[in-house]
Amino acid sequence: MKLLPLYLMLTLVFVSCAAPKELEYRTVKNIELKQLGFNQSKLNFELVYFNPNKFGLDLKKVDSDVYLDNTYLGKFQLDTLMRIPKNSEFILPSSININMQNLYKNAAQLLFKKELTIKAKGNIKIGKGGIFRTFPFTYEGRQEFNLFK
Repeated sequence: MKLLPLYLMLTLVFVSCAAPKELEYRTVKNIELKQLGFNQSKLNFELVYFNPNKFGLDLKKVDSDVYLDNTYLGKFQLDTLMRIPKNSEFILPSSININMQNLYKNAAQLLFKKELTIKAKGNIKIGKGGIFRTFPFTYEGRQEFNLFK
């Protein structure tokens, strides 16, 4: 009988440490060219995600390489603590420094496409209650893109 509180506490710890479900990408919006340069440019945008978990999460760090139709675009990094509510959509304000030299090589073919394949591969650090874990992630999807709208 004396061990019952210990068993209950251990059960609670194991249940609360269950691995979170993967965040679901929804869309990208509000794309804005913030700085245009010959060697490097800066692009700001908002990523819309959905948290399918029954608990909120804390997002601490994102580090990923981004590709546009298999052309290396740049490195996306986020190094700030962000609270993610449970069972809801949330917006991740984002920016990427674009390596323009890689983009110039394929500019002609990228310029006239209506849809582009966007790939991101990297790591995300999420947690709850001050305990964080790093998870690898890979995203690949098609994004409508029309420069001449």
